[in-house]
Amino acid sequence: MPAISPDKPYRVGRSRTGLGLFATKPIKKGAKIVRYFGPLLDCRKKKHDAIENKYLFELNNRWTIDGSVRKNIARYINHACKPNAESDVSARKRKVVIRAIKNIEPGEEINYDYGTDYFKAYLKPIGCKCAACEKKRKKKRAEARAEKLRLKAKAEKKALKKAEKLAAKAREELAQKQKQKLKQAAKQRLNGARSNGKLLNGHGGKVAGGQLTVAQSGIFAEPASTQGGEASASA
Repeated sequence: MPAISPDKPYRVGRSRTGLGLFATKPIKKGAKIVRYFGPLLDCRKKKHDAIENKYLFELNNRWTIDGSVRKNIARYINHACKPNAESDVSARKRKVVIRAIKNIEPGEEINYDYGTDYFKAYLKPIGCKCAACEKKRKKKRAEARAEKLRLKAKAEKKALKKAEKLAAKAREELAQKQKQKLKQAAKQRLNGARSNGKLLNGHGGKVAGGQLTVAQSGIFAEPASTQGGEASASA
């Protein structure tokens, strides 16, 4: 790491994306933090236009600062979608200064927005790792987990409802079977009672008083005494 004067309000330290620049003293909003510098590249020259690295800072259509030199402390400042600093570009002076756009407390990482072109070329393919994007991803992951749990609970509720419906149907079928069995048993008892009785002339074999019924005929016998009396009278 490059040596930094203790008078400077920043230090190079470890960040979630590698190395970063951190405040060591309070930095007020609007204050100049550090200059972004390096050799000027003229895109009209083929050898300059052929240079490629991630520290190129474009001033205008012609001039670009090659910030890959080790003494350029500003190159350690990472990108953020919601930064606490910004790049103050003076194309005429071919100069870039990083200024605070918020009050920055000691220990906070200093960051600024690298711009759309850099974001698309270098950050989008791997995913931006700034605090704002990490927070957004964390929120999405939490929402995804919540949605997964909601769908799981919905599926379990549906399965429980289906199971209850099947259980109710099974109970109903069992009740119907038991009812049918009871009905058949009652019918069998009734048929058994009928088959055990003795039938006489179409009537049941047993009558009141335990007496048997006597068959009657159409011929009646006259008493002997009555016939004798009628004979005497005739004589």
